This record gives sequence, structure tokens and C-alpha cells, in this order.
Amino acid sequence: MVMGPTHAMSGAAVWLAGCWVAGHWWDYHPGPVQLGVGAAVCAGAALLPDLDLSGRVTANKGGATVAHTFGVVSLFLAECVEKISLGVYKLTRLRRDPQRHNGHRTLTHTWLFNVGLGFGVGELCARFGKWAVVGVLFFMFALAIRGLLHTWAKKRGWVITTLCALAAAFCAYALLPTGRGYPVIGAAIAAGGIVHTFGDMITKEGCPVIWPLPTGRRTWREFGVPDAIAVKVGGGVERRLLLPVFVLVALVAGVAVLAPGFLHHLADSALG
Repeated sequence: MVMGPTHAMSGAAVWLAGCWVAGHWWDYHPGPVQLGVGAAVCAGAALLPDLDLSGRVTANKGGATVAHTFGVVSLFLAECVEKISLGVYKLTRLRRDPQRHNGHRTLTHTWLFNVGLGFGVGELCARFGKWAVVGVLFFMFALAIRGLLHTWAKKRGWVITTLCALAAAFCAYALLPTGRGYPVIGAAIAAGGIVHTFGDMITKEGCPVIWPLPTGRRTWREFGVPDAIAVKVGGGVERRLLLPVFVLVALVAGVAVLAPGFLHHLADSALG
């Protein structure tokens, strides 16, 4: 799997770039708070599929980046997600699907799951209002902090991460405009999860993104790039190319949405 910081930054970059495109083609112009909240939620959601990678709960070790967000609590949650995912795999596997002993890269790494999760969260927020929205923002902000500020969050520990996410969630809710953009929160979660699968599809393992559609007597066929061009996790391509590119895209797209005149000025200066 791709490292947590790369996943999180890819989610933020895709959301900001998507808002830029939406503003150009569909006249969607989010304010600074809406843009920041959407980018943070999408960044957090880009880590969420790896909640199916559990570690050693009692020792607070192992697991993916996202599994350490809330210490042993999130490790236990990851253990539950992994077992549920493995159960779904066993119930839906066909004859040519291999036997598995863990649920990593199964249910949570499918497009159906991530689209369904985004839709469900949007409906949850619309129906139950403030506390549902604050709860969702708190959880997603915590994941985003763990991914985007990985070194800082790891040094400070899960308590500080939790407190920062909680404060940010209440502040964001207070600053969001009337209506709160509930469908947008759900869309950001779905987008982040799908972005995660594309990140994993450029590694050797691939993802069963089209489950439960059967292909060649399999429902869990992994899709990805050929091994010859697959990205090594934590390797030079990821650290020196992909992560910097995502950072650059996020910065350019963010400026383009919030201050389009600035980019036009730079372009004119360069041409002049």
C-alpha cells in the first residue's frame, strides 16, 4: 500500500483540483472555509480504506497509519473492520478467488463501498444535523491530521491529535454557511476513498475495485498496473515524485480557486 502521507495529500490535491474544475465548468465556487473543510475531509477519507489493516491492539503496534489515529481505540476499530471485511470476502468469494486469512484490501478497497459510505454519511448528516456533522468532521479531521502532519502527529501522540480534531470540527461547523453542504461532505468521503484505491492500484498488489461484479469466476479480482511499472511503497518514486506533485497540485489548485487573478497575473508576467 502507498504510505499514509501520500494517500492523504492525494486526497487533498484531488479535491482542490476538482473544485477548480467545477468552478470553471459548473460555476461551483466554495468559500475558504468550505474549500478547506472539503480538502481536509477528502484527505482523511483517502486514508480510511486502510482501516482494514489491523495491528496488535494491546501492544499498540502494527496496523496502517489510520489505525493509530486514536491509539488502541482505532486499532481495535481496525481489528473489527478487518474481521468484517474478511467475513464478507469469505461469503462472496467464488471458486477461483484465493483463500485469505485477513481482510486487508478487500471490502473497504472497493468503489461500491466508498460510494455507499459517502452517500450514507451525507444522508446521516442531513437527517441528524449538528452532532452528526460534528462527529463526522471530528473523525475525518483526525485522519487528515494523522496523514498530512504525520511526523508531528506521531510525536505528539493520539491525545493531542484527538483534541486538535475536536476543536477543528466545532470551529468548522460554526463557520460553515447555512445548509452546511451535507452532500459535499459525503462526496468528499467517497472521492477520498476512491482516490485511495487508485493509489493502491499503482502498486503490485492492486485493488478489487469492481466487486461484486464477477470476472472469470472471481468476484475479488485485483486491478492494477503491470508489475514492471508498479510503484514501490515508500520508494524514491513515491517520496520524490508523487508526494511533491500532489503538494504542488494542491497549492496551485487552492490558489486558483481562492485567488484566480493571482495565477493570471503570474501567467501574464511569465509571458510578458
